[in-house]
Amino acid sequence: MSGAANDVLRTSPLSLWERVRVRAAASRITTMASTLLHRPALFIGAVLLLTLAIIALFGPTLRPGDPWDMAGAPTLWPLEDAGYPLGTDLMGRDIATGLISGARVSLLIGLVSSALSAVLGVTIGALGGFYRGWVDSLLGRITEVFQTVPKFVLAVVLVALFKPSVTTEVIAIGIVSWPATARLVRAEFMRLREREFVLAAETMGMSDWRLIFTQILPNALPPVVVVSTLTVANAIQTEAALSFLGLGDPNVMSWGTIIGAGRDQVIDAWYLCALPGAAIVIAVLAFNLLGEGLSDAVNPHLKQRAAS
Repeated sequence: MSGAANDVLRTSPLSLWERVRVRAAASRITTMASTLLHRPALFIGAVLLLTLAIIALFGPTLRPGDPWDMAGAPTLWPLEDAGYPLGTDLMGRDIATGLISGARVSLLIGLVSSALSAVLGVTIGALGGFYRGWVDSLLGRITEVFQTVPKFVLAVVLVALFKPSVTTEVIAIGIVSWPATARLVRAEFMRLREREFVLAAETMGMSDWRLIFTQILPNALPPVVVVSTLTVANAIQTEAALSFLGLGDPNVMSWGTIIGAGRDQVIDAWYLCALPGAAIVIAVLAFNLLGEGLSDAVNPHLKQRAAS
């Protein structure tokens, strides 16, 4: 712990318990900083994600306005007009405002659909891995059915069957993304189900639900967190593709919507597709790097075995 923290502890009238809490918090911060510095992928991914989050949260305050408003002259190139630093599209809509709106939409849909996918996958995988037998066989067949159908095709069908909206996209992406999480959780539960601490708790008369939620699930969650970050990246790509095809929410501006509106001018005004495309690449790269860094942190020996 730093000297400044020690000085605070010596001079401030803190109780013994408060001093322990301060030292524990300082230790956690130091450990977190060390983890970020020793894992470049995790550090870069966290920085990119933090930047996107800041843009999504504070962008509308710094650059207010409706992204659908025809605010300026059409097809202004980036830096051509100081009032529109990233230019305008064919309808005179501000690209910068649209990209900020797209960041909010992409992060919202990506995170919520990933959470829905995690809930479905953890539930199905936990039940199959814990009870095994006919329960595992039934849930395994259901998982295989969903894995047989291409994810994007199923998402398109689900969104097309209902009115396109943010809620519809979240549900569709969450439904098509859970099988990978389910298979991972099932494998973890089957591995942990025979561990000594689980068998001891079962011998003591602990109920199935207490075994699942207090003994097995906490130990199976770290790899689920890693998979969920990758699921967010896939969800952002899927949302952009749906919006590009005209299946996104017509009331919100997303990165895919901007690309779809500018595809006819990709030669004469390539920035209309390049700027939102770059935003998608950065967002997907951020979550992929974050997932890779978390994977190394959760299982540091895996990378060492792969290198040897």
